Amino acid sequence: MGYSLKNHPDTSIENTADRWISYVAAAQMPDGYLDTYYELGDISKRWTELEKHEDYNAGHLMEAAVAYYEATGKKQLLDVAIRLANHIDTTMRINNRQWFSGHEEIEIGLMKLYNTTGNENYLKLANWYINQRGKHIYQYGTTWFTPQYWQDVEPVKDQTQITGHAVRAMYLYSGTADVAVASGDTGYMHAMKNVWQDVVHRNMYLTGGIGSSGDNEGFSKDFDLPNKDAYCETCASVGMVLWNERMAALTGDVKYMDVLERSLYNGALDGLSLSGDLFFYGNPLASNGDDERSKWFGTACCPANISRLIAGIGGYIYGANNNSFWINLFVGSNTSVKINNTNVDVNMQTNYPWNGKVSININLEKSTAFPVYVRIPGWTQNDIVDGSLYFVKNGTKQTLQFFVNGKTIDFKQQNGYAIINNTWKKGDVISFEYEMPVLEVSSKKEVLYDNDRIAFQRGPIVYCVEGADNNNEAWNIVLKQNEPVQTINYKVLNEDVVALQTKAVNIQPSADGSALQSTEKTITAIPYYTWCNRGKNEMQVWLPTKMKEIKVNY
Repeated sequence: MGYSLKNHPDTSIENTADRWISYVAAAQMPDGYLDTYYELGDISKRWTELEKHEDYNAGHLMEAAVAYYEATGKKQLLDVAIRLANHIDTTMRINNRQWFSGHEEIEIGLMKLYNTTGNENYLKLANWYINQRGKHIYQYGTTWFTPQYWQDVEPVKDQTQITGHAVRAMYLYSGTADVAVASGDTGYMHAMKNVWQDVVHRNMYLTGGIGSSGDNEGFSKDFDLPNKDAYCETCASVGMVLWNERMAALTGDVKYMDVLERSLYNGALDGLSLSGDLFFYGNPLASNGDDERSKWFGTACCPANISRLIAGIGGYIYGANNNSFWINLFVGSNTSVKINNTNVDVNMQTNYPWNGKVSININLEKSTAFPVYVRIPGWTQNDIVDGSLYFVKNGTKQTLQFFVNGKTIDFKQQNGYAIINNTWKKGDVISFEYEMPVLEVSSKKEVLYDNDRIAFQRGPIVYCVEGADNNNEAWNIVLKQNEPVQTINYKVLNEDVVALQTKAVNIQPSADGSALQSTEKTITAIPYYTWCNRGKNEMQVWLPTKMKEIKVNY
């Protein structure tokens, strides 16, 4: 609600939020504690069960308090969050209690609170929580609640591999990146880069989804990326957006924004229906038609999480400091920033991701010199993602041109950004166009599930073949070699998209079942995020390029 109100003020929504906030405030105990599970149950057991989400819930409350304060200037929820944070600080850090968060999130909330209030205790408390990892304070079980499950095998600064529950990991590393920025701790920075490489080079789906295993809602072993049985929780993709935004700010390297965009447009957006009221908890990359979206879940983190991501998308588009401006995502939008003590208004116009034309209008009070960093997406240079987990079979690197007021302008490249240095005046327009060829993507041979298969990507969008567009069939097809792929304007329900079409071979058993018959057919591929909006359907992202004999022992 806070993020939404910042973009679209609405008195009715604000009044509802104020009413709910008053209930939350009334529920807070005099010492600042707030968690209705224990307040309505056995309060003597508070802060005794690590897996009961007390500090996880507190972190989300802190995030909400800051978001609502930034949108409205109202402090009631912020004051609740401050009292709760102070209670946790005196209970945990100051007494150096044997404790860590069973589900990370409070680290992010505390850093939001620190950046808003400037209170150093919240930075210290966030850092304290991170430093509890690797002490093995609490462990049991074989799959759930092991040190691996909640990133407790080693101290965070010594971690090099991603383990355990995917959402917990993303929240931990997002909070750690926040602490690294605020404290300048190079140990955290080094660890974050190492763990990120392990995720992206060996454990990430083409969609930017992570966490292949439903057994632990997280990671299994390197290159274990099944398609039909992919867990790929929506919250984990949201976490990838959160973490990669912070890594981009930490390093200034475009590769993190590339992963953010991939997770945003594919792994995360797939979690929300086109109608906005149905959800996926997991996001498989293949389906035999048994999957469908739900109105709600018993564990209801994903609907709220994808909603806050969509409402807060404006926070990821631009970046600015005192003397520079960054354009990270290409989304029709407006922003106002102060650079070199000058107010700068920016308006971006684009139909991205369906085409690559972008126009950016700059208006400022007085002529001012500063560099504008424009992201060059990796896919324009035939790089699907950092590392070699996925690679392009076709295509060439694009030649880039940038224009100011219609005239070509020189630029430099650094860390994947085009740097346009200019003295900007009111009414200047930056324009450029990225070509959007259809890329045929293959995976490393270690990803056994994708051997002899390809996936289609256009711009940042990953595609799939769904039964609804292909006579209720998405499985019995084999792609033809060197067959051109055409783009067409298309609709999935009321969603205008660019779809793909190509010829494939349809394989079916003969009438008596004694042989296989093949016929040529045209198949249609749609953006992955739009599938399963028309009921249960077969679906595949990775399409076979050859038939294989499967031996079955009866």
